[in-house]
Amino acid sequence: MITEKITAAEIAQHYRAAMDSVNLINEIVASGDTDEESVDALKRNRDHLKIMVDKDFWTTEDLQPFKDAIG
Repeated sequence: MITEKITAAEIAQHYRAAMDSVNLINEIVASGDTDEESVDALKRNRDHLKIMVDKDFWTTEDLQPFKDAIG
């Protein structure tokens, strides 16, 4: 795997974006919405988190919320 060279600020931005996905997933699950739009949003955001978990630039960030939201 090729190591990505990014700044601490970029890592923080990636983390915030991934946490946005976590929060959206948690909101949809808590609401019980099963309409097509919600199901699609769940899939897109879980796919995003799967990609983010596999990144090799993380340092001390807690990735457990990502893993929990992926299921």
